[in-house]
Amino acid sequence: MLIALNELQFYKNFDELAKDILEMAKETMPDRLIYLTSFTRKQQIILKLSETNVNIGINEGMVIEINETVCNRIDFENNAPLVFEDMSREAKLDDLRQALVAANINSYLGIPIILSNGDTFGTLCAVHTNVKKISKKSITMLQRIAKLFSYYLDLERLAYRDSLTGLYNRQFLYKYFEESSTTGGALLFLDLDGFKKINDLYGHETGDLVLREVALRLENFVQLLQGFAVRLGGDEFVINLVDLTSREEISKLADFLLSRLSTWDTQLEAFNLSVSIGIVLYPAGENNLLKVLLKNADNALYRAKANGKNGYQFF
Repeated sequence: MLIALNELQFYKNFDELAKDILEMAKETMPDRLIYLTSFTRKQQIILKLSETNVNIGINEGMVIEINETVCNRIDFENNAPLVFEDMSREAKLDDLRQALVAANINSYLGIPIILSNGDTFGTLCAVHTNVKKISKKSITMLQRIAKLFSYYLDLERLAYRDSLTGLYNRQFLYKYFEESSTTGGALLFLDLDGFKKINDLYGHETGDLVLREVALRLENFVQLLQGFAVRLGGDEFVINLVDLTSREEISKLADFLLSRLSTWDTQLEAFNLSVSIGIVLYPAGENNLLKVLLKNADNALYRAKANGKNGYQFF
């Protein structure tokens, strides 16, 4: 599960540490522009630059489609650096030639930043406008610096992630609403129907597998939208959808979730495992209190269960 930008803003001293990382890399390769990036499933975001370089077309906050970046060619699976000393001679980069000329980049070193669970965070990169040799020593040093940065990311990530499922936790949800309470949207409160029977008959190990599978399905669901999924605890989950307040559209999404979370293999099918959902909308421009929203969503969830489960109700 990738680290989203709205998570990074809550990390302690992120800007300061990113600056230190870039300065260490700059000491190793003083003639290069060094920068940090992060990935989403579809895009690469330029997070921080070692300095402003008017000769290179890269800026902080720049968003690039993932298939249009050199960094996408890195072998993340094997955590291997990508080295191009003279990009003008690389036929494999012909599809990116126009972008490289526009950015005025001809020498590139890309170091993958991988979290301890194997997830990709992004890259630590060093570029130059001219053909430049890249020593093995420089590559090794930037790999060590990227590894140090990944340790920091892992520590911060633990504070805001549920240890079982990898979804965001209650602390992240509260932190988000402290910072973004005036952003409108919808809160979906989910509770699994029939989950207790699975724990009672198959044990908590099987129950944990079910929770992980639910989390994976929720994560895949929110990847298509602007929002995020949270495990509150037990078999309770929350989905926060940002800038989406159309009851008709949310109803369609709720129907999709009901279908997605009521289809299981033959072992679990007999338990009629499904989900009930309580939905509360909250307007933009107001100080929306999470405690109130959760209480209202919980009331709607109670009514959904009272109406026969495997359904949803708006507050």
